[in-house]
Amino acid sequence: MSYNPQQISNVKVKQILLIGVIVWLLYLIVKNLLLFIPSLLGAITLYVVTRDLNFYLQEKKKWKPALATSVIILLCLVVIIIPMYFIGDLLVQKIGSSQQYMSQINEYILKSQEYVYEKTNIDLLSKGNMDKLQGSISRIGTSLVNETVNTLTVVLSMFFILYFMLANPRKFEQAAAQLLPLKRTNVNMIGEKFRKLVMANAVGLPVTAIGQGLFALIGYLIFGAPSAALLFVLTAIASVLPVVGTMIVWVPVVLYMFAIGDTGNAIGLTLYCLIVVGTTDNVLRFTVLKKLEDIHPLNTVFGIIMGVNLFGFIGLIFGPILVSMTLLLIQVYANEFSDEDTPPDLHLGEQPIEKKIDLML
Repeated sequence: MSYNPQQISNVKVKQILLIGVIVWLLYLIVKNLLLFIPSLLGAITLYVVTRDLNFYLQEKKKWKPALATSVIILLCLVVIIIPMYFIGDLLVQKIGSSQQYMSQINEYILKSQEYVYEKTNIDLLSKGNMDKLQGSISRIGTSLVNETVNTLTVVLSMFFILYFMLANPRKFEQAAAQLLPLKRTNVNMIGEKFRKLVMANAVGLPVTAIGQGLFALIGYLIFGAPSAALLFVLTAIASVLPVVGTMIVWVPVVLYMFAIGDTGNAIGLTLYCLIVVGTTDNVLRFTVLKKLEDIHPLNTVFGIIMGVNLFGFIGLIFGPILVSMTLLLIQVYANEFSDEDTPPDLHLGEQPIEKKIDLML
C-alpha cells in the first residue's frame, strides 16, 4: 500500500478529535455558567489592578496569603463597591419613584419640546411618543429594582473568585500562561498588553468619568440646574459614551432652562459645559488614558457597544479590551507561524509594547 504524503496522519486525526472535544466541553461550561462570566471578568479586572499590591504584601511584607487577600478585598469594597452602591441607590430612588414626580418630568419634557418646536418647527415628541416615554420611565425603575438581586449575585461571585486568584498569585499566573499554546515571547506580550488595557479601562475610564462629573457638578450648582446630584451621576456615566458623551445629559438640561425662561443661566451652563467640561475630557484622555494605554477611539466605540450587550456593566471595561485583544491575537498569529523572525508590528493607534512581564513565574 503506497503512502500518500498528503494523507492526514493518525496523530493529526487524534489532535482534531481532542480539540473538538475540548471546544464542545468549553461550550457546555460557558453556556451553563453564563451568569458568572461578568463575575469572572470583574475578578480578573480587580486582580490586575491589585496585583502589585498583593505581591508587595505577600512577598516583601511576608503577610500570610489569607490576610493579604482579605485586606485587598476589603479595600476593593471600600473604594469600588460602596460608591457604586450609593450611586445605584440614588438612581433607583429617583427613577423608581418617577410616578410621584411624573408631573415634573412631563413639564420638563414638554417645555423642552415646545421650545425646540418654537425655534425649529420640528415636533420631536408626539403624543404617542410621550406616552411611550412615560411608560418607559416606569419600566426602567421596576427593572432596576428587579436587577438588584442579580447584581448582588454577580458581586458576591466576583469576590469569591478573586479570593482564590489572590491567595496564590504565582501559581495562578503560571497556570494561565500554560493554558496558552504559544511561544514564551508571545505569552509575555499578551500578558503585558492585557495588563495595560485593563488598567486603562478599569482605572483610566473611572478617573475620566469622575473628573468630568465633578467639573459638570460645579457648573450645575453655579447655574442652578435642577437635581444637581443626580445630574452629576448621569454625567459621569455618560462620559464613557463615545461621540456624544456628556452632551446627552447637559443639552436637555440647557433646553429645559431655556424653556422655563432661565435664559442667562442656560447660556452660562452651555458655555461652561462646552469649554470647561469639554476641555476636562480632552485633558484627562490625553494625560491619564494615553499614559496608561493609547486605545484607538474605534476600539472604544465598538467595544462598548458589543461589551455592554455581552457582559452588561462590566462590558464597559472588557468590550474595548476584547476588540484590542482580538487585533493583538492576529499579530500574535502572524508572529507564531511566520517564517520571518521579526514580523511587522500591527499599529492601530497604540504605542508599541516596550516592557514585558513574565507570566511563567
